Amino acid sequence: MRRRAGKLWIALAAAWAALALAAPAWGAPPVWVVKSKTAEVVLFGSVHVLPPGLDWEPLALKEAVRHADELWFELPIDPATEADTARQATTLGVLPADQSLFKLLPPDDSQRLARVAQAYDASPMLLDRLKPWLAEIALAGAAYRKAGAETGLGVEQALSAEAPPSARRHAFETPAEQLAIFADTPWREQVASLRETLKELEDEPDEYGQLIHAWISGDVAALDHEALEPLRQASPDIFARVVSERNERWVQALQARMKAPGRIVVVVGVGHLVGPGGLPARFRALGYSVQGP
Repeated sequence: MRRRAGKLWIALAAAWAALALAAPAWGAPPVWVVKSKTAEVVLFGSVHVLPPGLDWEPLALKEAVRHADELWFELPIDPATEADTARQATTLGVLPADQSLFKLLPPDDSQRLARVAQAYDASPMLLDRLKPWLAEIALAGAAYRKAGAETGLGVEQALSAEAPPSARRHAFETPAEQLAIFADTPWREQVASLRETLKELEDEPDEYGQLIHAWISGDVAALDHEALEPLRQASPDIFARVVSERNERWVQALQARMKAPGRIVVVVGVGHLVGPGGLPARFRALGYSVQGP
């Protein structure tokens, strides 16, 4: 995970059970609390797909969710959104009928894609129909399925179910807006990211576990180092589109909300909370009281 330009697209959605379940019992994922004069915002960084049996929820988060007036997620957490995301992905991420991903890729990349597909039990026929960005996400899905992780065990689903029915649910983005971030990436950047992810999946599969280990241990520095720093260095354009620009929009939305009273829990991918451009750092720079790592 240390050198891969494409990893952010998939690393935060993948969990490798062996290392995750071996994480220290004393650790817990980090929680931040941001306070304005009228509102309190609890920030929690999610790993969107988890292995079964992982005890991940910090007590501070559990209490915040139990008393929350509002929960904010990247996307709405409901079956309709899942269906819409799948439909939008098909619209945006499938190649024209006369094109083949294996033929469009350089020969070395095509051969590696075939090897990785076999190693992770991913359908070559399916991958052949996808644009590089969606093929990368499909391979991530194959990787966490092979590791025993399940999409129904994600952090967002669990927290939405825990919250009181009276707590209002909000989303920063629609499926179309989120998928467009990837779909609008120039082809050469898509191919470069897929290429690096293929190398990662083939050569360093255990590094997903290192990310999960850092998350469950609350190691903020390691999360920044593993999840963000290589992307900052290798592809500043993708980093700006996928991380920085979204962080800025989300902070603006939360600032507007914090002008009124309320207890708010925000759950987004953990890569949006760590590092100098993460939500906690941005709130500190704006002069808010921020408690946390």
